[in-house]
Amino acid sequence: MNTFRCSVAVIGLGYVGLPLAIRFAESGIPVLGLDTDGSKVRSINQGQSYIKHIEGPVIRSLVESDKMIASSDFSLLKEVDAILICVPTPLSKHREPNIGYVLETGKSIAPYLKLEEGSCKKLIVLESTSYPGTTDTDLRNVLENESGLKAGVDFHLAFSPEREDPGRKCHTLKSIPKIMGGYSPACLERCKSLYSEVLDTIVPVSSCRVAEASKLLENIYRAVNIALVNELKVVYGTMGIDIWEVIEAASSKPFGFTPFYPGPGLGGHCIPVDPYYLTWKAREYEQSTRFIELAGEVNTRMPDYVVKRVVEALNDESKSVKGSDVLILGLAYKPNVDDDRESPSYVLMKKLEDMGAVVSYNDPHVPIIPVTREHASYAGRKSSVISDNYDCILIATHHDEYKAFDFSGFVCPIVDTRHCIVNRPQKYYKA
Repeated sequence: MNTFRCSVAVIGLGYVGLPLAIRFAESGIPVLGLDTDGSKVRSINQGQSYIKHIEGPVIRSLVESDKMIASSDFSLLKEVDAILICVPTPLSKHREPNIGYVLETGKSIAPYLKLEEGSCKKLIVLESTSYPGTTDTDLRNVLENESGLKAGVDFHLAFSPEREDPGRKCHTLKSIPKIMGGYSPACLERCKSLYSEVLDTIVPVSSCRVAEASKLLENIYRAVNIALVNELKVVYGTMGIDIWEVIEAASSKPFGFTPFYPGPGLGGHCIPVDPYYLTWKAREYEQSTRFIELAGEVNTRMPDYVVKRVVEALNDESKSVKGSDVLILGLAYKPNVDDDRESPSYVLMKKLEDMGAVVSYNDPHVPIIPVTREHASYAGRKSSVISDNYDCILIATHHDEYKAFDFSGFVCPIVDTRHCIVNRPQKYYKA
């Protein structure tokens, strides 16, 4: 396979786009990072990081060595050979796919697809998770209609889903196998040639739709199995059986079992969102996805179960939820990162406050709540100090700091949704 070296543009400099831009730049391929958020652009060009697990000096060295630059000027796309799209694909309030960011990005790209003298055909790769058909139909139509060019003829088009997992150290972006499918065989070859320069393993598949479906399967698999243990947590709990002990015992089987763990609800940019992309698309083909939808119902009910446990803990203290001071430990959706996307902690805060509780939070990784699309009203709140001055403490995220914290002398009840604290107080509740 012939390899080539080109300049790359990464559109969307969040948890997916920024690591990808760094990977290409570290491999010696010049990278243009594009984002409409001016604060991100300024941070990168000043050699600063706004994502906790990405170190500022790494960015600074790449910027100072002219391997990476950030901008909000999309006209610079005419200078690059490959454009990688890493923009959000959220759900609407009715849990329907919102690919508006992808389509708007396509409109912004289209004017710059025309070939410059002596340049190669541009490669467009969508990395944002979406339903099968997004790349070869929705995005392609926008690119072709807006540019007057044809995919597979005048430019290359492919889908290669991100597999970013913030905070995970046992695997890196370089070592995680990369799935990719092209609109045509030539599109796939171009995509393979690009990514093979910076990644250890590429996994080509027969089409964009297979690649899109594979990404959905990965996250549906997790969502369904998490729903199973969440449901069993409630069932076994009524029987006086500890689900965590059950999982540990079942994990001793060396074959045929993979452990999944319960929690207060689903969080992150993938698992709470991606299954609904398939359920929505399946309806177009008059197919039902009852198994997936049932898993979604179970997982979205988990915050209600957690709140019920908080109510029980307060009742044992002869206190009502209304007027009680509750401290939630953990705003990030997973441990030891600052990623709060789709965090169930926000849902817990809202439900408790709607019941009249006075809710504070602590998170050493999220000292100030950022502006979010779904929970803008919480922006600016600051992390509070852990103390025994609350009526109840609710552990929502299993940060290492909480595992090591000595709660043994606390008088207030603690509700633990993660089975994570070791030094427990006398009034300890699992949820």
